[in-house]
Amino acid sequence: MARSKPVATADSYDNFVAKVGMQQQNQHAASTYRANYTSRNRLLIEWAYRSSWIIGAAIDSIADDMTKKGVRITSEIDPKRRGVLEAEFEVLNIWDCLSDTIKWSRLYGGAMALVLIEGQAPLTPLEMNKVGKDSFKGLIVLDRWMVNPNFGRLIKTLGPDLGKPEFYDIVTSAQGLPAWTVHHSRLIRFDGVTLPYQQSRTENGWGMSVVERIFDRLTSYDSTSVGAAQLAYKAHLRTMKIKKLREIIAMGGKPFDALVKNMDMVRQFQTNEGLTLIDGEDEFETHTYAFGGLADLIAEFKEEISGATGIPLVRLFGQSPKGFSTGDSDLANYYDGVGTNQERRLRQPIRMLFDIIHRSNFGEPLPDDFTFEFNPLWQMSEVDRSTVATNMANAISTLSDRGLLPTKAAMTDIRELADVTGVGSSITDEDIDNAEDSPPPSAKDIGIKGPSEDGREPVSEKPTGDSARGGKDNPRRLRWFQRLGN
Repeated sequence: MARSKPVATADSYDNFVAKVGMQQQNQHAASTYRANYTSRNRLLIEWAYRSSWIIGAAIDSIADDMTKKGVRITSEIDPKRRGVLEAEFEVLNIWDCLSDTIKWSRLYGGAMALVLIEGQAPLTPLEMNKVGKDSFKGLIVLDRWMVNPNFGRLIKTLGPDLGKPEFYDIVTSAQGLPAWTVHHSRLIRFDGVTLPYQQSRTENGWGMSVVERIFDRLTSYDSTSVGAAQLAYKAHLRTMKIKKLREIIAMGGKPFDALVKNMDMVRQFQTNEGLTLIDGEDEFETHTYAFGGLADLIAEFKEEISGATGIPLVRLFGQSPKGFSTGDSDLANYYDGVGTNQERRLRQPIRMLFDIIHRSNFGEPLPDDFTFEFNPLWQMSEVDRSTVATNMANAISTLSDRGLLPTKAAMTDIRELADVTGVGSSITDEDIDNAEDSPPPSAKDIGIKGPSEDGREPVSEKPTGDSARGGKDNPRRLRWFQRLGN
C-alpha cells in the first residue's frame, strides 16, 4: 500500500463553499501585520509631536500626571530635614526633569536623566559614600538620539541590570556637554513601550515610541476631521443653468466678458440685497449637504485613539462625559494605571535622589527606615473632603481622649493628612515640638480620692460575705472590693 503524501494543514475556521476563512481566497485572508518602524524616523515623530495636538497630549499627559503631585515623606524624620529634602526637589527642578525624561522616552522610545555630581568622574560608578557637601547639581535630560549604548561592555553582575550596557556615549554637545562616556549607575533610564529582546535589538537596545502604535488610528482621525472641514465649504452649493454656456466660453471675447460681468452682478446683489437676477431662460438652483453620521464616525475614531493610548476621553480630548456617565470611573481607572507606573518606574529613582540630596546637604545617608508615598492624583469633591475631615477628627479625638495617641502624634497625623482633608495645614513644626508627648494623666495616675456621691460612704476595702438564704451572712467570703489606686 502506497504511503500518502503529507499535506499541510492549518487550524482555523474555513468554509470552502462560501470562501470564508483565513485560508481561502478572499480579501480578509490577505490581511496581515507588518512593521513600520516609525520609532526610527526621528523627524517624522518630531513633526507629529509639533503639529498634532493629539500626539502632544498622548505624550505629555501621562508624564505630567506621574510627576505633578510629587511625594510626601511618611517616615519619622527631623521636620527641618524633611523640608530641605522637599525644597531641593523644587529648587533643582527635579520634577520637571523627570517629567521631560518620561516625555521623551514616550516620544522617542527611550530617554535618560544624567545625575550631575560635582567632583566625580562620569566614567566611574556612582559612589554614594563619596557624595560631598553641596555636590549635587541636579539632572540633565538626554533622549535616545543624544546617547549611544556601548554594547562592547555589558553588565555581568547578577541583578536587574544584567545584560544591559555598562556605559553610554554622549554623541551631542548641543547642551554644553563634552563627549563623555557615562557609567550606567549615573543615569536614570526610561523606555517608552518596552519591547521583547529581538525587537529591542532592532531599536539599538531601546524601547518603542508610543506614536508607532497610534499612527494609523491618528491618520484616520485626522483624515476624517479634515474631510469634514472640507465638506463645510460645499455644504451650500449654488448652480445656474445658462443656455449655450459652452459656446459662450469657447467664443470668448465680449460674450464671455458679459457672462462674467453677469455672474459678478448676481453675487453682488445676493450679498447686499439677497436678490438673484437671471435671464428668463436661465435656471438658478441651490443644493445643501447633510452631515448626518460624521459626528458618530469622528467619535468612534476618538475612542480608538483613547483606547490605544490608555488615556480616557475626558483627559486626552478634554471631552465632557455624555449620557449617564460622569467620567469619574474612567479617571479613577486611569489614575490607578498612573499610580502603577509611579510605583514601578519612579520609586527607585526618587529614593536614590532623596539619598543623594540628603548626603549632599547633611553629609550622611538616609535612615534605613526612610519611606515616602506618592500624593494621590484623585481630587475629592468638597462634600467628600468634608466627610473625610470629620471622620478623621472624630477618630483622632477618640484615640487622644482614651490616652492611646499623644498630642504631638495627633497633630503630626492631622498635618500629614492636610492635603486630603484641607484641615491642619497651618500646624507648624514649632507647634508640634511644643506639644506634650504624653497623654493626659488618668485618675489612677493622680491618685486622689474623690468625695462620695450623695453622701454615701465609699465601698469598704474589707472583704464582705454574701447573704445566705436564711437572711444571715454567709461565713464563706466570696467577693472582695478594692478601691482604685491601692
